[in-house]
Amino acid sequence: MKTSRSRYASATLMQTVRALKLQQKNVQIVLSIQPNGKKESFRIDGNAQRISISGNDASGVLYGCLALADTLKYRNQFPVRMNVQDAPEMVLRGACIGIQKPYYLPGRNVYEYPYTPEVFPWLYDKQLWIQYLDSMVSNRMNSLYLWNGHPFASLVKLKEYPYAVEVDEATFAKNEELYRFLTTEADKRGIWVIQMFYNIIVSKPFAEHHGIKTQERERGITPLIADYTRKSIAAFVEKYPNVGLMVCLGEAMEGVGNDDIEWFTKTIIPGVQDGLHAIGKTDEPPIVLRAHDTDAPAVMKAALPLYKNLYTEAKFNGEALTYARPRGSWAELHQTLSKLGSVQIENVHILANLEPFRYGSPDFIQQSVIGMHEVMGGNGLHLYPQASYWDWPYSADSVAGGKRLLQIERDWIWYNAWSRYAWKANRNREDEINYWSATLAHQYGCSKEDGKKILYAYEQSGEIAPKLLRRFGITDGNRQTLTLGMLMTQLINPYRYGLFTLLYDAEAPEGEMILDYVDKVQKGLPHVGETPTQIAGEVMLHGNKAVAALQSIANNIRSNKAEFNRLYNDMLCYQAMANHFSHKVQAALQLLQYKYSKQVPDLEKAVPLLQQSVKDYAQLARLTKGSYLYANSMQTQQRKIPMRGVNATYKHWTEMLPVFENELSVFQRKIDSLKKETGATVALRVPLAAASVQSNSTTITLQTGVSLFSDTSVLIRQLAPELNGLALQQQSFKQQLAAATEWTFTTDKPVKILVGYFKTQRAAFTTDTTFAKAPELETNASADDYGQAEIKISNALAIDGLPAVQVHAYTFTAGTHTLKLPKGLCIILGAIDASKQVPVYDAGLMSDKRQQNIDWLFEAP
Repeated sequence: MKTSRSRYASATLMQTVRALKLQQKNVQIVLSIQPNGKKESFRIDGNAQRISISGNDASGVLYGCLALADTLKYRNQFPVRMNVQDAPEMVLRGACIGIQKPYYLPGRNVYEYPYTPEVFPWLYDKQLWIQYLDSMVSNRMNSLYLWNGHPFASLVKLKEYPYAVEVDEATFAKNEELYRFLTTEADKRGIWVIQMFYNIIVSKPFAEHHGIKTQERERGITPLIADYTRKSIAAFVEKYPNVGLMVCLGEAMEGVGNDDIEWFTKTIIPGVQDGLHAIGKTDEPPIVLRAHDTDAPAVMKAALPLYKNLYTEAKFNGEALTYARPRGSWAELHQTLSKLGSVQIENVHILANLEPFRYGSPDFIQQSVIGMHEVMGGNGLHLYPQASYWDWPYSADSVAGGKRLLQIERDWIWYNAWSRYAWKANRNREDEINYWSATLAHQYGCSKEDGKKILYAYEQSGEIAPKLLRRFGITDGNRQTLTLGMLMTQLINPYRYGLFTLLYDAEAPEGEMILDYVDKVQKGLPHVGETPTQIAGEVMLHGNKAVAALQSIANNIRSNKAEFNRLYNDMLCYQAMANHFSHKVQAALQLLQYKYSKQVPDLEKAVPLLQQSVKDYAQLARLTKGSYLYANSMQTQQRKIPMRGVNATYKHWTEMLPVFENELSVFQRKIDSLKKETGATVALRVPLAAASVQSNSTTITLQTGVSLFSDTSVLIRQLAPELNGLALQQQSFKQQLAAATEWTFTTDKPVKILVGYFKTQRAAFTTDTTFAKAPELETNASADDYGQAEIKISNALAIDGLPAVQVHAYTFTAGTHTLKLPKGLCIILGAIDASKQVPVYDAGLMSDKRQQNIDWLFEAP
């Protein structure tokens, strides 16, 4: 048996024997492949004279050799007798690397990152790749996902489109050589390389040659783009037939619908088949369909008759880690995909609530993998880095001398734990405590009892971020960086910030939001499930216990002392963060009573709690000032919470501290004003002046009593004062139901176009055939390209027979533009001067008292 994988396996085993200086002259080790039907399984039989390692396949032999090597390391001698057989539970156990950056490249959009040494110097570091691949095989991982928006123009050339290549000849040659090296070395270790790409994105040179945009979500499928993409995929498969493909049908093209099905079945799959035909192969390389922002079950139903080797992938907890056993429509999607007959892969994605602090709770991770099996029906793992995904290969730690820590070294326990339970999930709890205690003791040169305390600290701190986000957060997406905190308005009025309700309905145990809890208290109703007060108390205890555990053993550490000190500092950060959130949530619960009582003393009782939360945050800022470069690795305009993070601003706690200090100061001034001027609560609302734009559409003055659509008698009953008098661009009701809305206009100065989206109770993963989908960064990375993601005026119009309306603002420069909106009913309310600020508030039309707006308490005039 001589394969590259078996040679690597035997070499690894012999290296272990030599390193341990074991006497081996009388020991015969025999490797063989003996198929038994279970992929990657192995069996070890033997004694002190002869050891036989047989595998179902080459990977089985590899894992058998690794298992024997682990046994030798543990015993430091050859076993007297050995009889072991094992096999992984999950078919795919993979990790991903983003070939992307924390920022946009000049002149480019989201996801557009050509493979070049200037942008990604680490990509060409072969020693780093060997280190990473060795760590993967050590963790028994068998798949590596490379994420990029449009990798083809860096890796293949097309004779029909020679101008599409994005890199120069020298770089192209480097990319070819690197890709051959990487795929060869990965195969030695039983690792399948999977290249991910988005849709619909074309290369920048291709777009410039044809006078189109590289990506445009509302753009339909065109013959030119379909042909270019099909030929790009074919060329890639022809060149790299053993590399898998992972496609994200959502984000860069319009969400769910027939376009997704057509693109997958008429462009992507035919492209793969063309590539196979060109080299005379019939074995289908695997294609992974990412379920994000697409109707994956419908796409798979159409695709399976055409192509059999398909997998599906969906996010386990959105872009965070919150709950081990998701429920509701989120779980139902995964369950549906798992029943299609293909393998459903569970994606642990981005982790926007964990970064940048160290996370390594084996218990939470084990329970999550059990949930993947028992709840979601998953049989594969797709694991993101624990933090700093956009800044690979480095972590966010600030280290003396400017040294950067590698993620795979800093976060070893993250990769170790997920891969351990992907191999086998249901392991005895006591055995696991012993395993991790011994592992951590070895890592830090301390006793096993002290290792157990480190484990305890990891598991206590591991509850804090999941509980905070699932009970108080705005979203499970990466537009929120949890460790930076939240504004008070985000806690007391989450709907204003585009609340992603699936976070509460599916990615958390049953429980109550802050608004619900206060409303029930006021109405004397019983509480259900996890409550804000419960979590506010629990996270403080978790933080205190984690710090105390490490504090008690700090003098006993003999190895990796610098790293232990960084871990200890992280526990202090978790503690400060938990205290900050706890006191701020308690303040929010207190001041929300003002909605019902209108009594100033209810506000005054919140002041000391808010003051303490600011002190807690000041401690967090001190702890991170010299220890971290940033909180979040995505530093673009997509990041919105707690503050808009464009151009790498508000990325550090020291930047956020003045914001929270000012928030407290404004609140105290508003209380003083209320005490002096009874009834003076809300500023006078005045109409926004309409800006002049030229277009061919029908325009009427926006006011009560007018017809909203040109072909119906639907009337506006009430509207927010700011909107009165704007130039409504009247649309056709029937036409909006039939096709996406496009409005072309010309302006001689920058303007904001106000658009109203209807507030519907849209079920998850379903297509709303009536109302246009509002901008949502969870599913559309371009949803804030014009500053449109945030709701400006909530409940802004009351219209007979239709839901309430939320107002968004799109900013355009002077010139001629086409505003493209999704298919479905929406309203182009009119234009205003771009320099004018649209007030952010809840107009209260068609809303209940629970959502009554008191944001003005925290906003300066």
